[in-house]
Amino acid sequence: MEQLTTAIEVWGGLECTINRVHDQYFDQLDYAGHYNREPDISRFAELGIKKIRYPVLWEKHQPLKDASIDWTLTANRLEQLRLANIEVIAGLVHHGSGPAYVNMMDETFVQGLAEYASKVAEKFPWINYYTPVNEPLTTARFCGLYGIWYPHQQNDRGFCRILINECKATVLAMQAIRKINPQAKLVQTDDLGKIHSTPLLQYQADFENNRRWLSYDLLCGKVNQAHSLWKYLLSTGITESELDFFLENKCEPDIMGFNYYLTSERYLDENLQNYPAHTHGRNSQHHYADVEAVRVGHVCPDGPYQLLKEAWERYHLPLAVTEVHLFCTREEQMRWLNLFWKTAVNLKKDGIDIRAITAWALLGSYGWNRLLTQEKGEYEAGVFDLSVNTPRPTALAGMIKAYNAGNVFQHPVINNNGWWQRKCRVIYGSEAIFNTDPIGEPNQPLLIIGKSGTLANAFAIICESRGIDYQIAGHDEADITNPLQLEKLIREKNPWGIVNTAGFVSVDDAETRSGSCFAINTYGAENLAVLCNQYDIKLLTFSTDLVFDGLKTKPYLESDKKIPLNVYGHSKALAEEKVLKQNRKALVVRTAAFFGPWDNANFLQVVLKSLKMGKTFTTVNDVLVSPTYVPDLVNASLDLLLDDENGIWHLNNKGQISWADLAFTVAERCGLNTGLIKSVPLIKSGLKAKRPRFSVLTSERGDILPSLDIAIDQCLKTFK
Repeated sequence: MEQLTTAIEVWGGLECTINRVHDQYFDQLDYAGHYNREPDISRFAELGIKKIRYPVLWEKHQPLKDASIDWTLTANRLEQLRLANIEVIAGLVHHGSGPAYVNMMDETFVQGLAEYASKVAEKFPWINYYTPVNEPLTTARFCGLYGIWYPHQQNDRGFCRILINECKATVLAMQAIRKINPQAKLVQTDDLGKIHSTPLLQYQADFENNRRWLSYDLLCGKVNQAHSLWKYLLSTGITESELDFFLENKCEPDIMGFNYYLTSERYLDENLQNYPAHTHGRNSQHHYADVEAVRVGHVCPDGPYQLLKEAWERYHLPLAVTEVHLFCTREEQMRWLNLFWKTAVNLKKDGIDIRAITAWALLGSYGWNRLLTQEKGEYEAGVFDLSVNTPRPTALAGMIKAYNAGNVFQHPVINNNGWWQRKCRVIYGSEAIFNTDPIGEPNQPLLIIGKSGTLANAFAIICESRGIDYQIAGHDEADITNPLQLEKLIREKNPWGIVNTAGFVSVDDAETRSGSCFAINTYGAENLAVLCNQYDIKLLTFSTDLVFDGLKTKPYLESDKKIPLNVYGHSKALAEEKVLKQNRKALVVRTAAFFGPWDNANFLQVVLKSLKMGKTFTTVNDVLVSPTYVPDLVNASLDLLLDDENGIWHLNNKGQISWADLAFTVAERCGLNTGLIKSVPLIKSGLKAKRPRFSVLTSERGDILPSLDIAIDQCLKTFK
């Protein structure tokens, strides 16, 4: 690998929020299972990280006033980190409001956090880095201005009171810590945002762009009578003596930690008719929409380089990006991390003291799609994916290892623009004023084999939407039974990966055409495995639930014995063995019963078409399957391919259903006549090949697709 000379570290961080909504506390690491999973620390250490933002949270350790603290679990984890030579940046409050016996709106929060900080320092005197309050300005907005989190205030008075208390608590916490450890350093974090606007609303944008620095300005002793927000703070009930406290107790961060997300830059527009109602708001003068700047075609967000440069020019203190995370497909996560790595390298080259970027949400996070207002919520994977039974390293882990080893990480998919740089970013308006789609020579492609099939078409559509360069080859140029032709194609296309969607697909025809079935499904797949191994190309190929006999009463796992009942199932079972024998790096996805929006012949489409025409639809009622929504299958398969996964993996939407019940479900949800559905037992179906009566799949490696109910709803929406 190419070596780097610029000393930028990649730190790690856990999404560890404990926030309060009314009387409920929501704990991210409880949802993630980290408290009960000791090997997590060794997994983090394998990334080569030298620092980690790690929680020692007040709400977790001292939920009851004056109760003794049980440090056992945290002490164990911290000792593991120390033995691994990973420096801890201890977080004490993370988007929290403190235990129930304190109030963010008064001094109990301030004094309580200082006392707790002292106890942490006494217990762990070797910890040298602290973040007493994570993102105080952001938390003050959510708790005091928007009313989303406790204490659910919705006014400037609540916002300012909470912010002042958080910042004062930070100062007193650091003073308490430094009495025990004089070398302790403050790593202060907050959102690095910026507001863009129409000319009419420039005054509001100017106000918010001054406000975005307020937590740092307070700690750095910059808020005096000449400060642009001095009068604003006083107007909300903050006293001069409270502001003088920060002038007399300056607490400059040793490292300015900035967090930047694609939602961090906003756009304000008074033309409400152009935006949905949930984006509408107002100040005392105007109503306006507040939307993500990246989603507005004629707006050009500044991006992290420019905003970090602004922070440097304002403070001239060491910088770090303390959260780098994107909830998206794998290659977009890779592009996002790569963007911040390049940004930091370029800032360093330009003479700016930036120390690190932080791979955030090492274990992913829960419920941010609902702003942590409900228990648990939707999971988004991070550096490790917890949707499997054991935390599974994703492609991001390999990137972090490379960066921390001083190497340049290379993969063809990260050379293309992220979605935020492509035309698909635009929701509001149509004009895009900055470069959208990639320019120049295409990257190494993903080669899709099987041009005319449902799955090949789906891969092409989804690769296009994900910005993954691909080539698709049909039988004429990619006859997988012809190794010489395949090798010629591979030399010509130079792919980084191959997706094999070619196959003999008619289960019943296979009974009388077994030679053709085995030639394509078995030996063709083996040919690809041999060539991919020879040319060091990733291979993804597909198998079926029909490798099983259906005698189980519980869903089949990857390790269950294969006993196929028909020729088609035999061809796929043998293909699995031959592919993995020839190429241990190959990924074999077993799946079942496709349905989706791009194939008029799939089960759901046929049911709907028949019923809409008033025709009877006949299907079997005693065969249980686990149907698979093709877009979910393709997206998950691509993620696993990028993660360098191998071996057999079951991918299907979670759930089980008979073909007849699936038809009834679809008919009911579409308001069609279910009386036209005729269900019969398998024995009367007239099908030539034997089928298992139970071929439901689940995974011992991880059920990573959504539920069947969600998938059916999503599919029906696309039909509409």
